[in-house]
Amino acid sequence: MAGTQAFETGHVTDADLPAPDVSIVVTVFNEAGSVDELYRRTVATLEPGPRTFELIFVDDGSTDGTFAALERLHASDARVRAVRFKRNFGQHPAMHAGLARARGDVVVTMDGDLQNEPEDIPRLVEAVEAGNDVASGRRRGRKDPVGRSLPSRVINGMLRRFTGVAISDFGCAFNAYRREAVEPMLGSIGKQKFTKAVILSGGASVVEVDVGHAPRHGHSRYSPLRLTRLALHVLAGFWPQPIQWIGVLLGTVSSLLALALGIYGVIFWIGESNFPGPLFGGVAVLFVLGIQGFILALVGEYLGRIQRDVEGRPIYTIDKEL
Repeated sequence: MAGTQAFETGHVTDADLPAPDVSIVVTVFNEAGSVDELYRRTVATLEPGPRTFELIFVDDGSTDGTFAALERLHASDARVRAVRFKRNFGQHPAMHAGLARARGDVVVTMDGDLQNEPEDIPRLVEAVEAGNDVASGRRRGRKDPVGRSLPSRVINGMLRRFTGVAISDFGCAFNAYRREAVEPMLGSIGKQKFTKAVILSGGASVVEVDVGHAPRHGHSRYSPLRLTRLALHVLAGFWPQPIQWIGVLLGTVSSLLALALGIYGVIFWIGESNFPGPLFGGVAVLFVLGIQGFILALVGEYLGRIQRDVEGRPIYTIDKEL
């Protein structure tokens, strides 16, 4: 793969080592304080078991000491691999980088902020080994505030509607995949913002597995504005021809509103001889402008996608790989 460099432990490269049973892909961004604990807990969970494993950390352009910590872990344990991006490209391009490098028959994805509990990894792996393509993490006792969890419920509902897959937690990054289910979808992973939804849209079988969810330390990177953009991304990425549907809705609502206001205006004019036209006219204009603004935002999402495809820009560039 372009940009991939084999890591070395003595004179042995990763290509020379036997493929592990399980690959753990961890996306990190400014997680210098948590990667050592995540590594320790993951190894303590998996090492006594029957499966061989590798840990693939993808550093999404951290500005703290995250990659230095990963270099130390790699130097002491050949099962640790690490990739550093040249800048912050986002969680889903980072997920692509890890999935593209995973060699295990089962691939587990998780965030590096310790909200995902490494002790749950065997349960996800066992669910895939039982015959499912995807073991979808379902966060029990979710610790996010209402301002974060409520928009997430809305987006989950949209994805259930557009993908036709009835799972409850599309936003959980803690999942296990059969590698054969991931490989055909690698061309779309990273461009779309919901890796699990992309893989499931290819017809993969899925089972939900309850996983723990620890409280977040610090502020979420998903602000209300970013969540709104995420909703637009879902519409553009998973709902075919949404502009046509929105156009029909706009035409219907605007026509009914104009008819209702016209009837009311005639009645009020006849009864009171004084129709407040400017007020209702302003309301109608603002209503239509609001919907047009949403449509323009959606068109902007499409144009952005077209520009990226036409320019052929990579979804990420790599600074260093171990």
